Amino acid sequence: MSDSAAQGAEPDLVTVVVVTYSPGEHLSRFLSTLRSATNRPLRIVLADNGSTDGVPEATAAAADDVAFLPTGGNLGYGLGANVGAREAATGWLVVANPDVAWKPGALDTLIAAADRWPRGAAFGPALLTEDGSLYPSARALPSLGRGTGHALLGWWWPTNPWTRAYRHESGTPVEGPVGWLSGSCLLLRRDAFASVNGFDPSYFMYFEDLDLCERLERAGWLCVYVPSAVCGHEGGHATAKVSHLMVAEHHRSAYRYLSRKYPGRRGLPVRVLLRLGLLARRYASYGVGSLREGARPTREADVLDDV
Repeated sequence: MSDSAAQGAEPDLVTVVVVTYSPGEHLSRFLSTLRSATNRPLRIVLADNGSTDGVPEATAAAADDVAFLPTGGNLGYGLGANVGAREAATGWLVVANPDVAWKPGALDTLIAAADRWPRGAAFGPALLTEDGSLYPSARALPSLGRGTGHALLGWWWPTNPWTRAYRHESGTPVEGPVGWLSGSCLLLRRDAFASVNGFDPSYFMYFEDLDLCERLERAGWLCVYVPSAVCGHEGGHATAKVSHLMVAEHHRSAYRYLSRKYPGRRGLPVRVLLRLGLLARRYASYGVGSLREGARPTREADVLDDV
């Protein structure tokens, strides 16, 4: 029996939670492409973190399958998604950014893959950047050595061995379990997501997706990359005007995630080194644009032709 049938809901209904923060024109593109990405009926929830452009309200007023849900303030991505997910009564839940553009049939392709992976809890599509590069949206869980090598070298040497191992940059992308998936577009089993209490609200932005996937895996679930499902992703639409603040938030989230792996008195020296290293990288990134942007994708979209 499917998850949705077990819950007594309409089997084919998919709840899509879009976390909005003055999304502008991106939202209309997201919705139009979403409707071409599936033949299933949709319930779309705009979990709004305090938009000032009026777009989410107007969009919901004009469409019967779209609901406007104010979260009560700028809660961040993960907590905003959690608020929206409470409205989901079906087995399938999508959490996505409004700057995602779905390719035709992409959502149905994700759901078909989920049927092949009954222990899969999260499923992520291939994400293409604006220039057509394949964004490394499926990665290994970061170890201290791999993460340090990627952070120090990725911005000027994107093909270094630590970045390539972390981002699975060699070979043709294949469907299967990975360490974690980008939270910009995820298909989730609602019961699995609820079983780990959704995203950790202590992450305002960044690393909430990594943390979610790690907790799902500890609970016995899989996170599965599905490169045959393809979406475009512009990225950064809600953060571009406050990029320095987001750089600081990125480094805070990195420290929060990594420091939790080294708790107590014995982990103190590692936490101190992490704090100092990330602070140095944060302040250096304010003056070095390539460091601020991080390692750029190195694979072209044409590798998807064979998957």
